[in-house]
Amino acid sequence: SDHMENIYGYLMKYTNLVTGWQYRFFVLNNEAGLLEYFVNEQSRHLKPRGTLQLAGAVISPSDEDSHTFTVNAASGEQYKLRATDAKERQHWVSRLQICTQHHTEAIGKNNPPLKSRSFSLASQGSANSPGVQRRPSQNAVSFFSVGHHRLPAGRRVPVMQPDHLVDVREMMSQAEGQQRDLIRSIECLPVSGHLTSLDQDLLMLKATSMATMNCLNDCFHILQLQHASQQKGSLPAGTTISWLEPKISLANHFKNGAAQNFPAEINKPASVREEQSIAEPCQLTREPEEINPDEELEDICDDKEDDLGAVEEQRSVILHLLSQLKLGMDLTRVVLPTFILEKRSLLEMYADFMSHPDLFIAITNGTTPEERMIRFVEYYLTSFHEGRKGAIAKKPYNPIIGETFHCSWRMPKSEVATDAGSNFSAHSPSEQVTLSKDLEGQTELDYYTVKFVAEQVSHHPPVSGFYAECVERKMCVNAHVWTKSKFLGMSIGVTMVGEGLLSLLEHGEEYTFSLPCAYARSILTVPWVELGGKVNINCVKTGYSASINFHTKPFYGGKLHRVTGEVKQNTTNTVVCRVQGEWNSVLEFTYSNGETKYVDLTKLSVTRKRVRPLEKQGPFESRRLWQHVTESLRDGDIDKATEHKRALEERQRNEERLRAETETPWCTKYFLKEGDGWVYHKPLWKTVSAAQTRQTDAN
Repeated sequence: SDHMENIYGYLMKYTNLVTGWQYRFFVLNNEAGLLEYFVNEQSRHLKPRGTLQLAGAVISPSDEDSHTFTVNAASGEQYKLRATDAKERQHWVSRLQICTQHHTEAIGKNNPPLKSRSFSLASQGSANSPGVQRRPSQNAVSFFSVGHHRLPAGRRVPVMQPDHLVDVREMMSQAEGQQRDLIRSIECLPVSGHLTSLDQDLLMLKATSMATMNCLNDCFHILQLQHASQQKGSLPAGTTISWLEPKISLANHFKNGAAQNFPAEINKPASVREEQSIAEPCQLTREPEEINPDEELEDICDDKEDDLGAVEEQRSVILHLLSQLKLGMDLTRVVLPTFILEKRSLLEMYADFMSHPDLFIAITNGTTPEERMIRFVEYYLTSFHEGRKGAIAKKPYNPIIGETFHCSWRMPKSEVATDAGSNFSAHSPSEQVTLSKDLEGQTELDYYTVKFVAEQVSHHPPVSGFYAECVERKMCVNAHVWTKSKFLGMSIGVTMVGEGLLSLLEHGEEYTFSLPCAYARSILTVPWVELGGKVNINCVKTGYSASINFHTKPFYGGKLHRVTGEVKQNTTNTVVCRVQGEWNSVLEFTYSNGETKYVDLTKLSVTRKRVRPLEKQGPFESRRLWQHVTESLRDGDIDKATEHKRALEERQRNEERLRAETETPWCTKYFLKEGDGWVYHKPLWKTVSAAQTRQTDAN
């Protein structure tokens, strides 16, 4: 029929976290049941860059937008594709579904289903019997009695026959069943005693068995492609393609690390019982709380993070984790080991990006739009060193929904740069600047106050909102960030999805900006962090924009933590400033007048934030919420920290389950949903506008 004709054309294909979307030329070969793609149409006569067997595949339009769809092959491979519009997507999806159904039904009609088999672990005796105690003479094969099966005689012929794939499929099904039984048997072992579920040899066995099955999966897929190629792309009668089952679910894998039951309530530490007994957040007051900066004290907490160093002593934990991950997997719901945690919440990490308030306030003191954009870029690039604590490969706590963090900074007015030549001069003479009175009518002080608030507004997906303002200078910044983490093999990538908005109300200017991706590299040796990706800063009113590239280190050679960027005037396409260097070391700014300035971030002064004491904080403020986890980490007691962390996470799951059962929506405290973003409930631009309106009415 017409619907079975071959179709072809350009689609966008998602390649990876770094490269993103790329145009590729796709061909649907209906006769062979193959979806092939090439770099471009001109290379169509060459070997395809990629091929998917459509028999047994699932074609799914995405709910992200009206252009995207996915092709999920039965082998586990996936193509994420994007058409130019909804009509073109529907055209491709319908043709792919027809082709998939045709070839899947053809296989089913020509081949009876395989006999169902069940395989169980042939261990000697029960888990508690002496038969399962490991002896020096026992190895993995004898201990778990893994059987070997041979092909029937007379079947070995030079050309691969269709029934050989059936034999391979049956043998792999048996191996998969035994591998699942192996995993279950290891996880059912006690956590203490002679042979435990955390035994390093058994964890290594789990990791290697999973890797072996993944490798066999890939090899089997190659055999199927080879067979299809030998048959000139057709699937004759008698051909049986039986695909691998889904991988073992993560939920069953994390019993050792995430789903262990706590001891009896009577044996729990009082702090753990307190963590689990805090009332449902929506039952607490969700009214925004006005934090008095005078109650905040200069932060004396100095939790310097030590490098993880070589992780040999934690290798078994990491192997246990890696055995359950696959490339591209979303790590949002994965429980990571406690020893990699920083002693602060992600919400506090966002606050630490504001550790140079003098540079932040100095933005609005720029005398021209060009100068203000350059100052913003200078501030932006100096924020990551302190916010990320250098390149230390540790992870802040995942905030629980409803968690908040408040702090402020006091900056002497004499130390804030005003003229163009003193951006980084802490004590240079400055011009007299006419400052507005505090909107609340307070008398002018000799320091500026920058106030900060952050809130975890969503759990799935994990979205944080944060807001900072300096009332005296009529400037504020509002941002929302969705942290998407993926497993990339020997590294972990975190994409910061979202947008920030800086408002300079004295000038009527708004600057939109994004954040770079972060990568934890070499997670099996000496972990370290780097930033990567392109970010943009744009001011529509003035026509100035900035493009900044955080460069990841190439495989061979190259520098670490390199960053380059430029500021330009869009209407004239004139570059007014260029920047290069390392985001955690030295930055070099070159201006259009030929001047050059170097900034050593390691010597840049850091202003300590001011935080309320724990006893004055609410139960869902970050430091009070995580205090027992933090104290245990300071004491080096990882087990105790894990127990407190697990109690908080379990409470969050219970609350989420209760809200789902009662259909109760979550109530945020400080941020309101507006479109795709989150906005602070009382931003400065509304406050200033209301004050100006009242003043106009009075006059």
